[in-house]
Amino acid sequence: MKGFMLELFTRHLIAETLLYDQELDVLGCLSLVDAERGRERYVAAFAPEHGAFVVEEATAWEDEVPEENAVGYALATETRERSRHDVPEEAAEVLVMLATQHSLLPSFTLLEGEESF
Repeated sequence: MKGFMLELFTRHLIAETLLYDQELDVLGCLSLVDAERGRERYVAAFAPEHGAFVVEEATAWEDEVPEENAVGYALATETRERSRHDVPEEAAEVLVMLATQHSLLPSFTLLEGEESF
């Protein structure tokens, strides 16, 4: 049996966060946050309308972080698609690479209800 591999563990954990359960009507969304600038840099989730896992790059953000915004960073208001993947493991690979390359922190959000997808 192989020893513990942190990078493999990280990729698997990220892939698990990109969940989509149509029956329960929930979707997992992972943001990569630029802590220095205090805003989302990338957002990834399953896109039911595409039937794929999509990684998007933020192109515009909230002007200010509202005090009631418990996440503590400016949310993206506009994005452009960076990549599309058939399986969550492929999206996780891209997210690990982006987080490493830009020193980004993860933030997970569980969305409920189709209208919030």
